[in-house]
Amino acid sequence: MKIRNEKGITLIALAVTIIILFIIASIGYNYGVDTVRKSQLESLRTNMLLIEARAKEYVEEANFKMGISPDETKKAQVRQEVYVDTAKLQPATGIKAPASIPVNECYVVTPETMKLWGLDDIKLEKDDEYDENYLIKFDDTNATVEVYNTLGYDKKYSLTEIDNLEV
Repeated sequence: MKIRNEKGITLIALAVTIIILFIIASIGYNYGVDTVRKSQLESLRTNMLLIEARAKEYVEEANFKMGISPDETKKAQVRQEVYVDTAKLQPATGIKAPASIPVNECYVVTPETMKLWGLDDIKLEKDDEYDENYLIKFDDTNATVEVYNTLGYDKKYSLTEIDNLEV
């Protein structure tokens, strides 16, 4: 009886090795995609928080200048002076944005505004449907602001919605 002394890998061992490598690669890929999505979310959230912090300064200044119980003419005058002339914001009319963003009540953060506020490191993107813009809705009565991003994240466009996301 002759014993064969063949060295090498069997077809079954090769198939098992390939399957194990495929499983490891798919786990790595999914982990990488998840990490990139979390990074994009945190970057967007950070930008929106920076804009919100600066915008709150201006809403406080506007409230101070309006005084107690201003009429609509005084409010419009102060908004123009503080938001447009001083902060270099522009009314967001004409900005293409998702329907859930109240564009007519917002101001758009212009490149000039970003430079003035020291936020010129924020780079704006584009997608198939919208150009990226940061919009601010001021609530003079309650001295609050809401920041919106026209590209958003996972169909969420306001900072409040993004803060409530569980990732």
